[in-house]
Amino acid sequence: MPLPLYLLALAVFAMGTSEFMLAGLLPDIASDLDVTVGTAGLLTSAFAIGMIAGAPLMAGLARHWPGRSSLLGFVLVFSAAHAAGATTSSFPVLFATRVVAALANAGFLAVALTTAASLVSADRKGRALAVLLSGTTVATIAGVPGGAALGALLGWRATFWAVAALSLPAAVGILKGIPARPGQEDPAAGPALPAVRTEPAGPALRAELAQLTRPRLLLVMLLGALVNAATFAGFTFLAPIVTGAAGLGELWIPVVLVLFGAGSLVGVTVAGRLSDHRPGLVLTTAGPLLLLGWPALAVVAEEPVALFVLVFFQGALSFALGSTLITRVLYEAAGAPTMAGSYATAALNVGAAAGPLIAATTLGTSVGTLGPLWASALLVALALLISLPCRRVIVAGRKTEVVE
Repeated sequence: MPLPLYLLALAVFAMGTSEFMLAGLLPDIASDLDVTVGTAGLLTSAFAIGMIAGAPLMAGLARHWPGRSSLLGFVLVFSAAHAAGATTSSFPVLFATRVVAALANAGFLAVALTTAASLVSADRKGRALAVLLSGTTVATIAGVPGGAALGALLGWRATFWAVAALSLPAAVGILKGIPARPGQEDPAAGPALPAVRTEPAGPALRAELAQLTRPRLLLVMLLGALVNAATFAGFTFLAPIVTGAAGLGELWIPVVLVLFGAGSLVGVTVAGRLSDHRPGLVLTTAGPLLLLGWPALAVVAEEPVALFVLVFFQGALSFALGSTLITRVLYEAAGAPTMAGSYATAALNVGAAAGPLIAATTLGTSVGTLGPLWASALLVALALLISLPCRRVIVAGRKTEVVE
């Protein structure tokens, strides 16, 4: 894989850390800014909404800009938003910085997905996507627990400063590693790289948006959103399961989050080698196992060892299936070369926003803190029910090429 892919993954790591880090910082933020924890929780919603709306909006705005300029601009705005958030004493201002950071994150990811596809041959897009998304999985392993620890030691503002600082090496890497012009040689990687541009050489924006009327594209976007909703429904509420059902201390929460993150890294890496040529194998294998795993996790949650093992495997299966479906979005959106990444980003974040909301409704039921795990199972079941009669349609376009 080309070096620029790993530079993009570094930026995705910083952004993934920011997206998930608030789970461990909300009480501190609420106390410092004199708001309730529930009000502070709106910062998470602000980020999710910004990601959903920002993906197509930012990709549409950036389609006439060179890829390197777009990526660099988004990273710098993301860093500046965190610096502003770290210095403010106003909750509305902090809320606004989260929206701006989410818009920059969405724009970056939308362009980066398209860029990643353009850096490799047409039959290796799944592997390229796996490298890019590894930044998110490593964020769950190291970035989020590290951010929580830094916040506990030095306060929530230190975590915001850390994310702002972490974005700067990624910006330098993009500037040095991503070619500014088509065919320009990357001095770090050696051989000339393919064009990395978001300038629309063919379809007009209206034609690219018209791709959203294609049933096959909408199908894989829906499936990707459902699987990601299931992932975030369970992941978001792992902490109360650890301290409640499993009866473990709070220090075990980062351990469980790291296990889930480690599993997700394994899953996205393995699926990256299969999603280009054998997506059907991933769907038919990971799908049923993921469906069985969420209820099993609810049943054995009181046994710590079983909990640890299943959390790892659910992380692996969730990201294996989810990344494969998002790869299918890129293939099916071949007629939208500058907007394909935004469609994939939107699908991911619709799931990320809806999953926790759905899971939260189960907490007041008889199953209590285990409710989110059952919600995850239902969401996966729905995805499988939709996909079963359409399996041939989903994998039929596996050799469709994203327009370069």
